[in-house]
Amino acid sequence: MHRLDVVRFHNSLGKTPYQANRVLAVLSKMFNLAERWGLRPDGSNPVRHVDRFRERKRERFLSETELARLGKTLAEAEAAGTERPPTIAAIRLLVFTGCRLSEILSLRWEHVDFERRCLRLADSKTGPRVVPLNAPALKVLAELEQGDTPWVIRGRKQAAPLVNLGKPWRRIREGAELGDVRIHDLRHSFASVAAGSGHSLVVIGALLGHRQATTTHRYAHLSDDPVRTASEVVGARIEAAMAARGDAESDRSERPPRRSSG
Repeated sequence: MHRLDVVRFHNSLGKTPYQANRVLAVLSKMFNLAERWGLRPDGSNPVRHVDRFRERKRERFLSETELARLGKTLAEAEAAGTERPPTIAAIRLLVFTGCRLSEILSLRWEHVDFERRCLRLADSKTGPRVVPLNAPALKVLAELEQGDTPWVIRGRKQAAPLVNLGKPWRRIREGAELGDVRIHDLRHSFASVAAGSGHSLVVIGALLGHRQATTTHRYAHLSDDPVRTASEVVGARIEAAMAARGDAESDRSERPPRRSSG
């Protein structure tokens, strides 16, 4: 394969620039491995110098109203049995932990530490990390049937994990009237709630397993709480001081005049 072949293939996927660029990245990795294994000459990767499509950053956060609709839809699907329990559990875990989809679908029971209330992921996207488990996430895990499988989110075959949430998520999304919300947007929503609750970017980055602060910085605009809180505190103190002074002036005006000693 030559560079021109790669360019033509990449251009044929132009209607979906994000996916086209991901395919290009996979091709580049394949050719790099071929060079390393001696199957191609060094420096012959035809993907090199092929320009990627410009991608528009898309970040969608669920509002409290939308989260309520999602919760209601999941509860109804659970009660009616229209979706499998592992599927519903996976979506709830994504909402409550902010984990990546791959981290939840590949989760094994050996990674769940109920005693210390955390997940111990050996191989996440950014390497090993510990994910704290809040009470709702622990409840989801505690109610799941473990059985004989090592996988937390079981597939239809007992010994295999669930590998895809695409179709179930589209059904849930439609039922909750969430439009074009993607599964990854649940992770963004977790971060947005954390930011809106006043947590620092450092804390949010730790919750999401970000290695670089710049990755978490995308959520900075969701929370101006440190500045806003400072302004509120200063304003409240000034207002209190001015009110106290006014009271003092009022007290003095109501006091009888002092008699002259002369």
